[in-house]
Amino acid sequence: MTKAIVNMEHVHFRYGHRKALDDIQFQIKEGDFIGLVGPNGGGKTTLIKLILGIEKPTSGSIEIFGQPIEKFKQKNVIGYVSQKANSFNKGFPATVYEVVAMGLTAKLGIMKRLTRQDKVKIKETVAKVGMLDYLYDNIGDLSGGQQQRIFIARALVSDPQLLILDEPTVGVDAENVEKFFDLLHELNQQGISLLLVTHDIGTMTHHAQQVVCLNKTLHFHGNPNTFSSLSKEQLSEYYGHPLNLVTHQH
Repeated sequence: MTKAIVNMEHVHFRYGHRKALDDIQFQIKEGDFIGLVGPNGGGKTTLIKLILGIEKPTSGSIEIFGQPIEKFKQKNVIGYVSQKANSFNKGFPATVYEVVAMGLTAKLGIMKRLTRQDKVKIKETVAKVGMLDYLYDNIGDLSGGQQQRIFIARALVSDPQLLILDEPTVGVDAENVEKFFDLLHELNQQGISLLLVTHDIGTMTHHAQQVVCLNKTLHFHGNPNTFSSLSKEQLSEYYGHPLNLVTHQH
């Protein structure tokens, strides 16, 4: 039986008096590739913060890899590529090697020196995302699509079992978006579970194994084809406003 690596039971969350999440029951299982969609302000970022332990639920329970989240200490098993990675400071004086090495901090601690094995691991991880030829290039000299691969490498270098990506394709051109999803499929086939947050419904229904639609509560969690077949009126109801859908050709 496939294990749940994230399990939320009746989770509520409020920012003061404002309701952000309402009675969320949600699981991520080993091997999942889940696309999380929904409107701005619908709670997607809050859901991520709860999984990462940055925020605590107002009520309800969260288990990570079978442990109550308040007792879960193995932070390195969850990799995270934030939305802010897309607006990375191009003048930041760091090489690809140095940026990826930052991903070992959670596993090693800030003060520990890299071992020979760590250095080999960094190179292997950069190679895994197809960027070994750029190992000593400055991160700011890379294209948006190349930078995204490096940020994924930084998240992968600590051997996570779950990779969370928040709007990772913003600012990436169409050709590199397809290459980016090819990489995600490879990682998923290697056993890494994926949770990807996006506004692009068309792309997500084409690539993810499951789609979750969140607008304070879970309106949908299921097959991408079923989600794609929902009427424009039904989707507009989920989102709380009219939608103009864009058709993607693949």
